[in-house]
Amino acid sequence: MAEKLQTKIASVMEDPSAVQIARVYAKSFLEAAKNTVGVEAALEEGQSFVDDVLTKNGEFERLLVSPTINRDDKLKLIERVVTGRGSEFFTSFLKVLARHDRLDLLPNVLQAARIQNERSSGRKRVSVKTAKPLSAESRKAIGDKLRATFAFEPILEAETDPSLIGGMVIRVDDTVYDSSLRTRLKQLRARLRERSLHEIQTGRNRFSHPEGD
Repeated sequence: MAEKLQTKIASVMEDPSAVQIARVYAKSFLEAAKNTVGVEAALEEGQSFVDDVLTKNGEFERLLVSPTINRDDKLKLIERVVTGRGSEFFTSFLKVLARHDRLDLLPNVLQAARIQNERSSGRKRVSVKTAKPLSAESRKAIGDKLRATFAFEPILEAETDPSLIGGMVIRVDDTVYDSSLRTRLKQLRARLRERSLHEIQTGRNRFSHPEGD
């Protein structure tokens, strides 16, 4: 069911307008949280709801996001299942999403809220992909390098990809810094191919125009 939920969310986020809508709700979520339960507590409760309730209870998740279930029934479902178990703040926020038929955006709203909160405090998540798991020393070295290069506190999100062979791929926002051995080999092959084509063409030119003609 977790795979099903992730697939559904991914399809939603392919729509640029949905991304923008999620960011708008995220901003409202953070502003309301500051005046009630606190941002960190709100984010933790929201993520726990996604991970421990929606992901593990597929039928409940399906009912909340199904377009065939009307808003009033979704509100009653939230009232019956969440009220008394979740905070008043989070329950109210779920009801807001339900009234606007945006419950399917909840995981993405939480993700956008987390990113906005991190950036407002000078932090930013950085994706680091390597062929093998990073050691504690490597994580520290990468973190120190990022701090010296960028004006933010990096939050490393490490991922392994054996196909990289060696080196690493670092992603900051939409910018990718690729120093992997896989990419270097591709670049080397491309340069060798260009050189071979150049040599072949040069040979053809010499054959077509012999010296002394």
